[in-house]
Parts: sequence; C-alpha cells; structure tokens
Amino acid sequence: MTPTQRFVQARDFLQRHRLDYDTAYRDFQPPQLDRFNWALDFFDHQARDNHAAALWLVEEDGSERKISFADMAARSSQVAEYLRNLGVRRGERVLLMLPNRVELWEIMLAGIKLGAVLVPTTMALAGDDLADRLERGQVRHVIVLASHAHKFEALAGSYTRIAVGGADGAPAGWHDYADSHKVASVFVPEGETRATDPLLLYFTSGTTAKPKLVLHSHQSYPVGHLSTMYWIGLQAGDIHWNISAPGWAKHAWSCFFAPWNAGATVFIFNIERFDSRAVLDTLVRCGVTSLCAPPTAWRMLIKEDLAAWKPAVRELVGAGEPLNPEVIEQVERAWGIRIRDGFGQSESSCQIGNPPGQPIKPGSMGRPLPGYRIALLDLDERPATEGEISVELASNPIGLMVGYDGNEDKTAEVMRAGHYHTGDTARVDGDGYYFYVGRNDDVFKSSDYRISPFELESVLIEHESVLEAAIVPSPDPLRLAVPKAFVTLRAGVAPSREMAAALFAFTRERLAPYKRIRRIAFRELPKTISGKIRRVELRREEAGRAAGDGALDAVEYREEDFPA
Repeated sequence: MTPTQRFVQARDFLQRHRLDYDTAYRDFQPPQLDRFNWALDFFDHQARDNHAAALWLVEEDGSERKISFADMAARSSQVAEYLRNLGVRRGERVLLMLPNRVELWEIMLAGIKLGAVLVPTTMALAGDDLADRLERGQVRHVIVLASHAHKFEALAGSYTRIAVGGADGAPAGWHDYADSHKVASVFVPEGETRATDPLLLYFTSGTTAKPKLVLHSHQSYPVGHLSTMYWIGLQAGDIHWNISAPGWAKHAWSCFFAPWNAGATVFIFNIERFDSRAVLDTLVRCGVTSLCAPPTAWRMLIKEDLAAWKPAVRELVGAGEPLNPEVIEQVERAWGIRIRDGFGQSESSCQIGNPPGQPIKPGSMGRPLPGYRIALLDLDERPATEGEISVELASNPIGLMVGYDGNEDKTAEVMRAGHYHTGDTARVDGDGYYFYVGRNDDVFKSSDYRISPFELESVLIEHESVLEAAIVPSPDPLRLAVPKAFVTLRAGVAPSREMAAALFAFTRERLAPYKRIRRIAFRELPKTISGKIRRVELRREEAGRAAGDGALDAVEYREEDFPA
C-alpha cells in the first residue's frame, strides 16, 4: 500500500465514523508512514481533475475569488520551482509573513513540496520580535508582503528576500513574487521526503514566558490534523470558515490541514476590523457550513440578536481558549446548534474535543480524540481525577510536535515520565469527559481553596455589561490571596462605582463564598499578539503593587467598599 493509500484509508475511516465516537476512538489506526510529502502525495492526488473550490476568499468590498483544487496544485508546483530557482533548498528555513491572500496557500503548499521548513509569522511583528524570529529560527529566506518589507531594513542577516503584492514591483534588493508566473509549472522533487523530516516551526504566543520554537514534521501536522478534522466534523464539499490570523498554529489547524484533509473548501472573509454584523451577513450569504471562532469573536457575536440571522451552518466549534458556558447557551438558543469546544496547542493537533453527534456535558471540552491517549497527572506523576493534561507517549501520538527547537532541556522537561505534559490542568468525570481548570501557572489558592480563574471569569461574562474578564490572585494578609477581576466593559458602558457594585452583587449570587470575587479593576486586558489574555502580566502587576505602597488601581473597587 502506498503512503497516499494509507493516509486516505485513515482519513476515510474517520469520516465513515464521524458520528460514532466509540468506534472511531477505539479502532482508529494512524497511518504508518516512512516516506510522506502531504502536498505531493495527498493534495496533488486529491486535486487531480478536481475543480471544486479549494479556497474561497471574500473581501470587505464584496469582491471574491475562488481557486479550485486542480489550479492550486498546479500553481503551487510552479511556485515550488520558482523558489528552488532562487536557492530555497530542502531543510532550509523560510519565514513567511503574509495576510490571508492566495499567495499564502500557494507558498505553504510549495514549501511542503520543496521540503523547506516554513516559519509562519504574524503580520503584527516588527523590530526586536522579528529579529528574534530570524536569529533563533535560523531563517535563510523571507517571503513578506511588499508593504512590510521596510521592517527588515535594519535587521542583520543574509537571507533571500521575496516581496509579495507590490503595486510597483518589489522594493530595491527584493525579488518580485510576481516573477513566479514566468517559470515552468512542472515540479520534480529532489528525492523523497521522510515523514519525520522537519516541516513547520511555530513560535508560541508567549502567554507566560518568551515564545518557544515548536518544531513539527511532515507527519505531525499534516497527518496529525486528522484528529482536528474529526473534531470539527468536516466532510468533502463543506465550506469551512476558521476565524484566525495567519502566522499562528491555529491557522494551519483549520485554514489549511483539517479542511483540505477532508476535501472541504477553506473560506476566508478579509475584514479590517471585526464587525459582528458583517461576519453574520457573510456567514449567511455564502452558505458557510462549519464555523470555528475564538472565544473573543464568539463573545462579540452574542452581543447581536443572533436569531435575526439564519445561517446554513451544520457545525460550530471554538478553540484557542476555553469557551464560557454563557456563550455556548446563547448561540444554542438562537440557532439550535451547540458550539463544541476542543483542546489542543501549537505543540499538537486537537487532543480533546466534542465531536459531532455526541452527548455534550455543559462546561466540558469533551473526550480524547482518535490518536490520543490522555492521562491527568498529579505533582508526583500519578494518575488523578484532577491534574495536568498529559499525552501518553507509548501510544505514538502522531499529532505531537518533534520538540522545542534548540531547547533540548525544555523538550525533556515536557516529555518526562513517558508523557507529554501540556501545562494545562483539567478534571475528568466518571464518563471520561474532561473539564478545563486552567493553565498550571494561573490556578491559585485562596484560604487554602484552589481557585480556577476560568470558572470565575465564566460567571463574570454572563453579565450583559462585561465583554472580557481576567481573574488573578491579589495578595491578602488574611487569606494569602483573594480573587481579583480585571474587567473590560462593553462599548458604551463606563466604569463606575455603580457598575462595580452591580458586578459584586451579580457574582455573589452565583459563586460559593470561598470563590467570591473580592476586588474589581476596570481596564483593557493585556494580550499576546495572537489575542490570548496574559494573566501572567496582571499577576506580576498585582504582586508588584502589593510589594510597594499598596495603592489601588485608578478604577479599582473592593468588596468591603459596599457593606450592604
């Protein structure tokens, strides 16, 4: 059996059992691959005479473009030949900094065909952050939107420079990507690709520390994302929209590998600023069948009267951070569809999730997905009903990273004791459903009780005036620490003593006494470039304030301010 046949067989098994979790989980066998190049062995195979849309881009002005699987396969081979002519070789690292343009997908496929190591990078980077990517990523070539080429002027290093989309051609010293249309569209690879060869290098979002370099192979993400395809419930012919910015692993999850593994269309709506009404209008007009959005987007969408829109969506999922129950319930009331949560990381494909057709428990992120064996481990590496989410290495989890590039110590630390340790804590019930507790660094104790920030935040955002919230420990002489809420209010709602009183009263009715929020501060929340809340920064601020003069935030209120 060829590598293509093995991969397709595994894919087809999961699609046949899309609604039969027990069989899919019990009997799924990851394809055993020695030589495998996903773009050459699978995508081109799937694309042969396939004129269905592989990619559908819709712009804010209403213009749109569709590219078929067949055209994408041919064009990516032409781009691969172009890059090879410029000196890009197997194993060399290519920094890719592009928005959601057709060229992004062309180059991703071309890079895979070449055997280059792709380093997707967010458009928001500049200066020291960009220099760090170039240096630690050992980048040999950069492909950048022409309007961002100036960011590289002051950066040291000798690397091939390719500019995309310049209205007047490429800047001085840069190759013009438009020249790729002039080369032959026939690409012949130089040798075979081993499944374990490096393919992708992602910098983590750095919620708690300096970004790590996550290295993936030609099987860990291309093949590993069969679990993500299964979680979403994707099928051939689906139109899948994942609201995610390029440069982050989630974009590869659901704007590349998972939908194309299924033979579905990748749908993109390019919009300058998130506009809930425009998103909902587009969802309906374009007949999107499955939607994945981060919690921030879902929280903004539910501020609209969702029942006024009648989308054709069959599947709704959320990832990036846990979804709060209130968000899930509001969407289900409006559309009769439940958003299904899932858990994974840059270091893996989707590990745990609620696949289609399965009973869903409120607040649960689901059960382990095909290809993953999960254990919760306590501090002594013993199985527990609440502990660190850990992946059993003996089960050969195909969607797991190779390791942290250039950091063998960190890799050994997270791969210890026969498990990959995620750094996230969860609890599991008697039916095997997992409930997210928080990042290990975020959970804290108050009066000897363990406090999960996520649980308290979920209560806070149920209040109609709250857009986002983050809970951190605030040092307290009696209780060691008490829960403090940093709150971002909805547009048009001003911070005030009255609003603080209302929030204290609202949460007091819904939380056990030991979990009560004791302090509230109104402010914008610090976030990573990828949009995740940096609670570590808020904790650091709070600890520093306690070590200083104890002064309150400019708009902070304490429970004792409201004796009644």
